[in-house]
Amino acid sequence: MRNILSPPDERTFAGGTNDNIELLKAWAGTSLAFAIFIVGGQVLQPGFVTFLIIAAITCGIGFLLHELAHRILARNYGAEAHFVANNPWLLISIVIAFVGIFIAAPGAVWHRGYLTTRQGGIIALAGPATNLALAVLFLGLSFLAPTGGFLTMLAFIGYQINAWLGLFNMIPAGPFDGAKVLNWSPVVFGVTVAIAIILVFVLPRVVF
Repeated sequence: MRNILSPPDERTFAGGTNDNIELLKAWAGTSLAFAIFIVGGQVLQPGFVTFLIIAAITCGIGFLLHELAHRILARNYGAEAHFVANNPWLLISIVIAFVGIFIAAPGAVWHRGYLTTRQGGIIALAGPATNLALAVLFLGLSFLAPTGGFLTMLAFIGYQINAWLGLFNMIPAGPFDGAKVLNWSPVVFGVTVAIAIILVFVLPRVVF
């Protein structure tokens, strides 16, 4: 999801922040929060490190590639684009994960420059589409992984979280990517949401 932060100051676009560090903070914080959520806050249990690795590969990378997709497309259209981590929300997401709530708002890609409605819609679509593509990749992994092993757990969690991220970010209101996609093309919006609904609600009943 983009545009959930207060507008960054000029320092961001003048190179005052390091995108790689900002992305690393968001990846690490989101991964930790999701791992805590998975284990129900029991971070001292022996298997926590395993779940932290799974969270980093599934949820953490899901958020990372989502934001990178926004940035790559925005820059491809000639706009200035930078990712800024949302430090307060990263901390909040870690704290509330201990009580069984996972709400991650790790940051956002901010861009400036002239963009058409179509370009803005494609940039917005890139994030959820990346998550849906990752869900399909994890689904494919589930067919290759030995039953009951680490890879099976990785595939299952990776599929679920990325399918949900794809659908959640297609909400057609407020700062969500879906609002810009709908404004650009109701057809593309409808097809994307339909795919996301199938991945979230239909395929899990058949595959897992």
